[in-house]
This record gives sequence, structure tokens and C-alpha cells, in this order.
Amino acid sequence: MWRITQGEKVLTLSVDVVPAATQPPVLNEALKGVTSEMLLAEILQSLSDTKAEDIVQIDLRGKSTIGDYMLVASGTSSRQVNAIAKKLSDHLKSNLKRHSRIEGKDSGDWIIVDTGDIIVHVFRPEVREFYQLEKMWQPTLVDAKNV
Repeated sequence: MWRITQGEKVLTLSVDVVPAATQPPVLNEALKGVTSEMLLAEILQSLSDTKAEDIVQIDLRGKSTIGDYMLVASGTSSRQVNAIAKKLSDHLKSNLKRHSRIEGKDSGDWIIVDTGDIIVHVFRPEVREFYQLEKMWQPTLVDAKNV
């Protein structure tokens, strides 16, 4: 049952008469079978197709709850960085019906494509060198000795 308040009026509606747009989203049947590894393969294919360079894959499973994988890639210019991110988002939407959030597309220096399970960082080379994001996630020498 839904309760909708409009001023002093209170309307009670059963869920089946509430318009679909106001109902909670239902898991898309097509997404049930998509694993992180399948999503990773699609992302890597899209990055390869758009000529992304220096792709680094970081496994976050067991290290962080922000996602299963992080990818860091470079484009040669702001225009290419934007194109890589846009094509990736469009590819996931058309092939997997998966929507992603894009942050930073106005600058074109560093764009983040968040697919939920996988976070993709696309940099211009100078900006990537400055932030050195992938070094944050590399195991330290102490951790490597404990393995």
C-alpha cells in the first residue's frame, strides 16, 4: 500500500494502481546473469576498441567494498578521454542494458565511469602521472612478503 499526502488529503493506493514510474525499480532480468567478470570483459573490449592506452586492472575483491575491479586507462588528449568514456557508457548500455554514471566529462582530464561493480578511471597521461592512482592499490613490500 502507498500513502500519498497532498496538503490535508491522504490517499491510500494499492501498489498495482501506482504508475510504474513511481514503483521501486525491479531488477532487470537481463542483468541477473551478468557477473563482474563478464562486465570486466565487456569493458576491456570497449577500452581496446577505443584505443585506450596503458590499461591497468586492479582486483578490489577483499580489499574494498567500492567494487570488484578498478581499471585505469589513458587517452592521448581530452577529446579522446571523453570519447573513451562516452563509448564505454554507450557500449554497456546497448550490450548489457547497464547504465553507468560518468563524472568529470566537462574537464576531459580525468573521467570516472562507475558501473557499480567496476570503476573505470580514464586520464590524460600527464594527469595520470600526477595522481598515480594505481600506486595506491599496489601491494606494499611488507604485504608481498606475507604472501
